[in-house]
Amino acid sequence: MASETFKSTCNLCQIGCGVLITVENGKVTHLEGDPANPLSKGALCSKGLASIEMLYHPDRLQHPLKRVGRRGEGKWQQVSWDEALDTIANELAEAKRQYGAESVAFSVGAAKTGAAYPRRFASAFGTPNVSWMGHVCFAPRMTASRLTYGFYAVPDYEYLPKSLIVWGNNPAENLFHVHKRAIAAAKSGTKLIVIDPRETDLAARADLWLKVRPGSDLALALGMINVVINEELYDKEFVEKWTVGFEKLKAHIQDYPPERVAEITWIPAEKIREAARLYATNRPAGVQWGNGIDHGVNSLQTARAIAILRAIMGNLNIPGGDAQWTVPLAPLVEEQPMVSSKVPEDKWANRLGLEYKTLPGIKRVLPQRIVKTILDEKPYPIRAWYIQGANPLVTFANAQETYRAMQKVDFLAVADLFMTPSAAMADIVLPAATYFEFDSVVSPPYSNAAILPQQKVVRVGECRSDYEILAALAEKLGIRELFWGTEEDLADAILKPAGVTFKELAQRGGIAGTKRYNDHIENEGFATPSGKVEIYSSQMEGWGYDPLPAYHEQPETPLSDPELAKEYPLVFTSAKSGPYRHSGGRQIASLRSQHPEPVVNINPGTAKKLGIKDGDWVYIETKRGRIKQKADLTKGLDPRVIVADYAWWFPEKGASELYGWAESNINILTDGDPPYNPEIGSTNLRGILCRVYKVN
Repeated sequence: MASETFKSTCNLCQIGCGVLITVENGKVTHLEGDPANPLSKGALCSKGLASIEMLYHPDRLQHPLKRVGRRGEGKWQQVSWDEALDTIANELAEAKRQYGAESVAFSVGAAKTGAAYPRRFASAFGTPNVSWMGHVCFAPRMTASRLTYGFYAVPDYEYLPKSLIVWGNNPAENLFHVHKRAIAAAKSGTKLIVIDPRETDLAARADLWLKVRPGSDLALALGMINVVINEELYDKEFVEKWTVGFEKLKAHIQDYPPERVAEITWIPAEKIREAARLYATNRPAGVQWGNGIDHGVNSLQTARAIAILRAIMGNLNIPGGDAQWTVPLAPLVEEQPMVSSKVPEDKWANRLGLEYKTLPGIKRVLPQRIVKTILDEKPYPIRAWYIQGANPLVTFANAQETYRAMQKVDFLAVADLFMTPSAAMADIVLPAATYFEFDSVVSPPYSNAAILPQQKVVRVGECRSDYEILAALAEKLGIRELFWGTEEDLADAILKPAGVTFKELAQRGGIAGTKRYNDHIENEGFATPSGKVEIYSSQMEGWGYDPLPAYHEQPETPLSDPELAKEYPLVFTSAKSGPYRHSGGRQIASLRSQHPEPVVNINPGTAKKLGIKDGDWVYIETKRGRIKQKADLTKGLDPRVIVADYAWWFPEKGASELYGWAESNINILTDGDPPYNPEIGSTNLRGILCRVYKVN
């Protein structure tokens, strides 16, 4: 029996866990963690362990499909790749001929090769209208970090931090190897502060758990800054030498004393002081932040405030603090060679959502603008929509609007691993590849940096990678020259600064990143216009945004709308569950068995008042609609807050029912209307008023 083992990287999410894949006679027969991987060191989460089950699942899309019934009816005909690509190319070309290239929109989600390829394709085609999910996932933190000190910092677990704040992040569910590092640090004496409405695994172990009101994190960050400045706990030497705008910050944060912040956040003033002192007096210290702060009108400025807190404490680029990791990689294909110029200036100046001015560097449109433009046909019609690795019917704000847009748009194409509620609405569905089925370079953005290989070891059916699909579609449209030859050619181009080829990287199994400590800063300064940490951002001021973080209450909260709170007295937020990545994986039996139904966490006292028992199905309702989830009575949760399960749909219900997309989907409850975060466009997905009652 022919058997071979390959070093690769699990790419079901983006944290870079190494895998050893055994292939026998052309089939994957075994998978285990790679102990030599510099990040995961042999460990795998439940998603990674289910990879083979996903690869060979009987419901995998394996061939292109063409809709033959009514949209959403669930009737399909298998077609060839040529017919599928010809259909898409003709529809895109016809929309461009009749209405202009901007009448074609692209949406990208958790596609396994990232958002760069569709943006490159769209630019070559001539449309500026490419949406992403970065505005509610990671981009606020990355952008704020670069604006403040020029790089994205992560806790340096290799040296023991004396204290660690875990803020809006549950690593046990979605940052598997980071969670192991945080646990090890806590066991070794690191003081642990967890900021989360729900008692996560780390919150249960914490020295201090702050149950922040969902959506009010910026006020908490400003209150903590108030304490460390007024009590002179900050790093005076670092502030004097390496920051600009500190005196302006000192005056600004006088508006955020702990007593006022307590009213906003529902955290007692003394707890705010305790958290600030614990963090400030136990240095070096790190902050492990997450997706919980990426949502709402304050998303980018929340990240800015936390970045400022890190900086004034002198925790940047020191052993055991918040470190900068670097890897020698070329930019991921978007501008190589430059293709943005393929979008005519008049088209770029007419992209969707210009009325919502975002930062100059934000080159994508907001997902909700595509939806609203399809419905309203303003400022122009959207006639064709290509969706790659995304499930908008479950993941876009205000799902009912998304459904109406999918019903209305003239042509819809979706590329994905499985049939989803969104794919079931499409005219053409394309079978995408798993990480076993294509070559790629992986460089995780969330933790210690590394350059890792992802190797093609098998091929199931006629599945193709996102890159292969778009390159073939580009050839049909006459723009193939803007794509590389094979995926290996592309990987070699990305790896050129590292001085290795993809084959060499695959043999090595990966290259660890390099940390940069203060000796580099002494020589080079920070990668900002001033060369220092920009507490007061002149860039932001010049663009018309708040140069210092200022708290703004979002709509539909107890503070902004007390009248609405009389009808909807509770506040809801959401959480991801460990077995799933976003909306994916619910048809995988081993994962579904771990978390079989959507659950909503409710305080036992609140539940008793509402006549709800543990395990009861309940309705959760906002102004926009209602869903049902199963009650999980959760001690310690603020009685005014509920935590709903994110991204639920039911593969077992079948395509003709659109897989029960509206039954338990929290985006039935959310709003796609402004106000958005002014700098980056984040929608309000947390802290929204709701009510809960038992299903009769």
